[in-house]
Amino acid sequence: MDKSLNVLRIDASARQADSTTRTLADAVIQKLRQSVGSLRQTRRDLAESLPHVDESWVQANFTEPGQRDREQQRKLALSDELVTELKDADLIVIGVPVYNFGIPAALKAWIDMVARARVTFRYTDEGPKGLLQGKKAILAVASGGTEIGSSIDFATPYMRHVLGFLGISDVSVVAAGQQMVRGEESLSGAKAQIESLIADFNAGNAAAA
Repeated sequence: MDKSLNVLRIDASARQADSTTRTLADAVIQKLRQSVGSLRQTRRDLAESLPHVDESWVQANFTEPGQRDREQQRKLALSDELVTELKDADLIVIGVPVYNFGIPAALKAWIDMVARARVTFRYTDEGPKGLLQGKKAILAVASGGTEIGSSIDFATPYMRHVLGFLGISDVSVVAAGQQMVRGEESLSGAKAQIESLIADFNAGNAAAA
């Protein structure tokens, strides 16, 4: 590819070492670097968590941009930075560890910071419309006992829905589920999924060129 691929990587695991989602995200980025002519990565690690949305943040967000005072601008500064990272990305790679059947609080805090009316989505007469169209996302999902894609997996469908709500409907999943049951087989299977996924990704880009 002649055009540089801008990749935003989001890590949400509380674990730095021995994290399956971080391992899978590493593998995705590595495969992309091997197959894409030019890649620029922006990385956002949520392990130390983000501040939660509070009343003053909500008030600042719903104040017209030109009418925000200095304190309101300061309150939204981190959110603005996160939104810019998302807008600049062609591909978003998100590590999604399944905690108690859902996503970690740190990842939910990131979603609350980037899902902003009139910025990343807007309401129309036909319903909400995402403003981040034309992007792709890869979810690197891992769990200890939850079967990914089952009725008790609330993390994967939630992430698909939220990204779709923002306009990112091209979402692929790499899953290493039930590691406490399946052991090394789970991780090996996920790495095989990455091989196939990146091959399809390259084929799709070649066809669009």
